[in-house]
Amino acid sequence: MRPLMVSEVNQYIKKLISSDMLLNSIQIEGEISNYTHHYSGHMYFSLKDEKSRIRCVMFNSDNINVNFRPKDGAKVTVTGSISVYEKDGSYQVYVRKMEKQGIGDLYRAFNLLKDKLEKEGLFDSEFKKDLPAFPMTIGVVTSSTGAAIRDIVSILKRRYPPIKIVVYPALVQGDGAPSNIIKGLKMLDVRDDIDLIITGRGGGSMEELFAFNDEKLARCIFGLKTPLISAVGHESDFTIADFVADVRASTPSAAAELAVPDKESLLEELRSIGWTVERIMESSLTNERRTLIAHNRTLSFLSPEQRIMDRKIDLDNVLRGIQHNIEKRLMREERNLFALESRLQIANPEGVLAKGYGIITDHKGNVRKGVAELNKDERLYIRMIDGRADVVVIDTKEDKNGYQ
Repeated sequence: MRPLMVSEVNQYIKKLISSDMLLNSIQIEGEISNYTHHYSGHMYFSLKDEKSRIRCVMFNSDNINVNFRPKDGAKVTVTGSISVYEKDGSYQVYVRKMEKQGIGDLYRAFNLLKDKLEKEGLFDSEFKKDLPAFPMTIGVVTSSTGAAIRDIVSILKRRYPPIKIVVYPALVQGDGAPSNIIKGLKMLDVRDDIDLIITGRGGGSMEELFAFNDEKLARCIFGLKTPLISAVGHESDFTIADFVADVRASTPSAAAELAVPDKESLLEELRSIGWTVERIMESSLTNERRTLIAHNRTLSFLSPEQRIMDRKIDLDNVLRGIQHNIEKRLMREERNLFALESRLQIANPEGVLAKGYGIITDHKGNVRKGVAELNKDERLYIRMIDGRADVVVIDTKEDKNGYQ
């Protein structure tokens, strides 16, 4: 048989421990030591008694349900499983639940009531009322002497000076505290001027905070018509009132910050809105100016006066064109006329006569152009530039070669 690797040994031991039913669901009592709440949210610590100690780890997903602040020296009961951390071969308790010794009954009562009311739907988000954005009057139900009321009033006035605060001084721990808180809540809820209610108290042990785990108080909160912020204890403290309330605040101071807007943030937001509006207006005005200029151009282009002026120019251009065409036509006709006149002058018999020629006609006025057309003894007439001569043909002689 070959030797085992270290990791194989650790794996084998882990399997043995994991298969043990007792070690998979075990409760251990002891005193916390070497407690560290890591930045990751996980808790690392040891549990010890007079004779021994054991290492423990409680992951963030489990320790968010712890209703007290663990610390060195605190005696607790943890529920979880034991397993081996293979890397270094050490075993440790993986804690799923933790409660202080001596308050187990209170914690069990808390869980029983929480499960009951959750099944009835008192925690459902559909019943949660929205907080007013700008409350004018806030009612506060808490102790009049504790640090919680001082913190709430101080923060409300600092963040939102116009706010009005109505305080109902109530018991916040002890047997009579739940009924006293209920009375205050109902008294504030019937007032028309109350926009929001805050109830809670500063930090304390589970026994001191247990007034806010009362079933009647939870049902009273659920039935309020006024939005309510629950602010009980510290960030790690949870009560039934927190689950039923419209909003849960981690501390009374946090409740005051949730209840009202911050004046500085409002002023900054207003300035930002003002700048945004200014930019939008400037952009809008620029666009409107451009649109107006475009409209003016369009109106100028489409105005009757401008169109008449344009038509006048068009008409002048047409008239000039007509005049130019007429002048060209006249010049062309004048040239034609001059040519015709020249041709007419050339063809004018009188022009020929002025050169010393004559025109021979018979008694009917027919022009005789050649010798062949003449008859002997025929009486003819010769028209000359200054008159007519009557002649008789004595003889004719034809000449084929031109004049003799």
